[in-house]
Amino acid sequence: MEHPIGKLMQTTLENIKDMVDVNTVIGEPIAAPAGVTVIPFSKVSFGFATGGGDYDGKKEDSLTRDNLPFAGGSGAGVSVQPVGFLVITMDGVRLLPAQNKTALERAMGCAPQLMEDIRSLLESHKEKGDQRT
Repeated sequence: MEHPIGKLMQTTLENIKDMVDVNTVIGEPIAAPAGVTVIPFSKVSFGFATGGGDYDGKKEDSLTRDNLPFAGGSGAGVSVQPVGFLVITMDGVRLLPAQNKTALERAMGCAPQLMEDIRSLLESHKEKGDQRT
């Protein structure tokens, strides 16, 4: 005979499975005008606990482990936090964060564009220098 705690755990896990699927983490793409596609994504955290026990109020010889009263419970929690949006255009893909960032995080997000701008500036300066000679 299966112990009742197994059924509690199975029911809890099935309910969590119903709540959290891939569409919770990566949302459905949204087509916007001018060929822009926006894909939302989130951070999902969950936890669950199950517990219980057999108890006997009276110690009688007629009670065995299989017929002891059982008390138990289970619970679960799910947290969904929006992280950002992937914006796909003809020019490329950008990440738009959904939450405020620190100055350092904003600077790190701008670093690739800054490096490209510096590279272009140096190349144009080099080309102008080559034309003078």
